[in-house]
Amino acid sequence: MSESVIETTSHQTGETLLDVQDLKTYYEGGGLLGGDPVKAVDGVNFEISRGETFGLVGESGCGKTTLGRTLIQLETATSGTVSFDGTDITELSGDDLKEWRRNAQMVFQDPESSLNDRMTVGEIIREPLDVHDQGTASERREKVRTLLDQVGLMPEHYYRYPHQFSGGQRQRIGIARALALEPEFVVLDEPVSALDVSVQAQILNLLEDLQEEFGLTYLFIAHDLSVVRHICDRVGVMYLGNLMEVGPTEQLFQNPENPYTRALLSAIPEPDPTAQVDRITLPGSPPSPRDPPEGCPFATRCPVRIRPEDIEASDEVWDRIREFRDVIRERSRAEQSIGERLKERLGFDTALADSEEIVDEEFSDVDLPSDVRGHVEQAAAYLSDGEPDAARAYLREVFGSQCDTETPQYYDVGDRRMSFCHRHAQEHVSPGDELRQRGYDTHDG
Repeated sequence: MSESVIETTSHQTGETLLDVQDLKTYYEGGGLLGGDPVKAVDGVNFEISRGETFGLVGESGCGKTTLGRTLIQLETATSGTVSFDGTDITELSGDDLKEWRRNAQMVFQDPESSLNDRMTVGEIIREPLDVHDQGTASERREKVRTLLDQVGLMPEHYYRYPHQFSGGQRQRIGIARALALEPEFVVLDEPVSALDVSVQAQILNLLEDLQEEFGLTYLFIAHDLSVVRHICDRVGVMYLGNLMEVGPTEQLFQNPENPYTRALLSAIPEPDPTAQVDRITLPGSPPSPRDPPEGCPFATRCPVRIRPEDIEASDEVWDRIREFRDVIRERSRAEQSIGERLKERLGFDTALADSEEIVDEEFSDVDLPSDVRGHVEQAAAYLSDGEPDAARAYLREVFGSQCDTETPQYYDVGDRRMSFCHRHAQEHVSPGDELRQRGYDTHDG
């Protein structure tokens, strides 16, 4: 399979409003001794066209909300650029940043906690107008009443308090507040996830109507893939702070290219209870964003990770090797308590030194090739000597591949889509073909 490499996930359906290049948002380690930073967003590239709804999906903790908040400067970018209509907003501060914020607003996930219960609805929606000194007092009040009508509420709701409204009504209040300054760009952070299904449909229809009426551009963050498929023009799939695949919604859902996208879509429930679905179940859990993999962010869980050519082993053995490496990785990050350090000095066994037990648990019921067993025993010896970092480095050297050592590039995989995976390179079998060879349902279509 031959695909061309490009630098970013660029795609335009019209004039570009937002251009994000190599954006990173790190949270520095807290505490007295600091620590590794949390790499919440780790170098993403994409564009959003004016009037477009761009969806962002991925499992909890992958960095979706942090990315959305960084785009409107509620979080400070560590590096990279966010060009809004030609202006790099990461460079703005003071009055310039305040003035720009009129162009970008956010609707928050929880309608219960995102509104101040001590303020009336009118005061909540009017607050952005007060902060930016928009019009006279009477003009602001009239503007609020107009907004209430536009989001499906009544003008007399002006003097009521948030606790007097249902969840769907509270979210309408949040939408009205976001629209008060007539922004061009709105971040919708799971705006319907806390609502009943019937209310979700009403809010989604409202958002689409408002977009058409005011020419809004949306970043739509969600877990519900069916909602994303309904409302979004394009979708970005996020994992561990990285965008794994970006493309038009229907093409991405019908024929996913990235291994992670395939696994994510395979989790969509099948409406037919009698249907037999071979889901791609990912092993383990995502690595810590404080200690992401050196190469591909998905390498530790990928079902089609490239294997070294000089080691012959069955799929079951490779699964056990992956589990063993996961255990070693966690041990390399574990910190010994004072009691464990004392035990170690006195020559007693500690909770971090049971390497024989780990090897026995992982490999006792599989037949290991002699070279694999030798490598496992060497890593176990490092672990017994209290050197989990050395064990981790050794296992990466003998069992790793470019997936473990090289960051992928974005590959053009057709249909105006980009995928972040080494297997799209000419010298490798494509992700879909490799999944089929390993016995997985590829969920095409």
